[in-house]
Amino acid sequence: PGLKEVVESCRGRNLFFSTDIDSAIKDADLVNTPTKTYGMGKGRAADLKYIEACARRIVEMSDGYKIVTEKSTVPVLSNPEFLAEGTAVRDLKEPDRVLIGGDETAEGQRAIRALCAVYEHWVPKDRIITTNTWSSELSKLAANAFLAQRISSINSISALCEATGADVEEVAKAIGMDQRIGSKFLKASIGFGGSCFQKDVLNLVYLCEALNLPEVASYWQQVIDMNEYQRKRFACRIIDCLFNTVTGKKLALLGFSFKKDTGDTSIYISKYLMDEGAKLHIYDPKLVTVTKDPYEACQGAHALVICTEWDMFRELDYEKIYKQMLKPAFIFDGRRVLDHLHRDLQNIGFQ
Repeated sequence: PGLKEVVESCRGRNLFFSTDIDSAIKDADLVNTPTKTYGMGKGRAADLKYIEACARRIVEMSDGYKIVTEKSTVPVLSNPEFLAEGTAVRDLKEPDRVLIGGDETAEGQRAIRALCAVYEHWVPKDRIITTNTWSSELSKLAANAFLAQRISSINSISALCEATGADVEEVAKAIGMDQRIGSKFLKASIGFGGSCFQKDVLNLVYLCEALNLPEVASYWQQVIDMNEYQRKRFACRIIDCLFNTVTGKKLALLGFSFKKDTGDTSIYISKYLMDEGAKLHIYDPKLVTVTKDPYEACQGAHALVICTEWDMFRELDYEKIYKQMLKPAFIFDGRRVLDHLHRDLQNIGFQ
């Protein structure tokens, strides 16, 4: 949200688009530049193929002093982004911090100062942090790893809550009121998705293994393992409640993006259910789906599964939905967006 407005207001003034890469490199003072899917480190190591190709292209076309920065997590002048999907424009305009890492040489420090000058046009100086290259790279990986860890931590507690009868929301509230911990990222759910958390945690695991730190690698691998466990646990709960089989049954999935206001998909729950033979009818307000609205998705369904916390799902006519579903009708709220309607849904007849 907000990206279209930013592009329209800046395009042709201080924002330009071009497919002429060579001319753009020649004209630039500062050149601003993924995860391996093959070979050694597959699925975990940073893919340096494109970084090398960019570096060679820049060297070939440069006719003077250039500063090269990269925005991802690969070891140039390091300027990792900390933009969250769904709030990226706001995060860019009002960042918590800007991190710039470079060599501790005269040339490296010169490059750092030049990039700092760019950010100082809108970011207060006390929010611009300068480090060496490795500190910058690891800060990015560690930040996402810590956020993913909090999600896996509260999800592990959610399993314990279900086994004991505790309410994970109440537990999370009590934990979050401790100022040393805070309340952010303590929302139990079907786990984290998107393209960043898993990639960066696995990159951290691979790096630890490569540096002969197996205990550290194992620690962070558990964050990924717990996330996978939570996804499977949710899918298994659906199957168990539907009399231990979903084969041939229609299930309505509301939400296919991993969180609201994004277009990044989360296919894991869908895959688990399809592997069991379920017939999925998916609706998402942003992504391409197989039904035109949530009511059509729920027509004749055995169960309704909420996978994304879109605001509109809080305001649906659930009495209408219940009447058109097969009975008994089940709701599985993977994002806890209907907690405020729990008693009402039970009174309607939902399981």
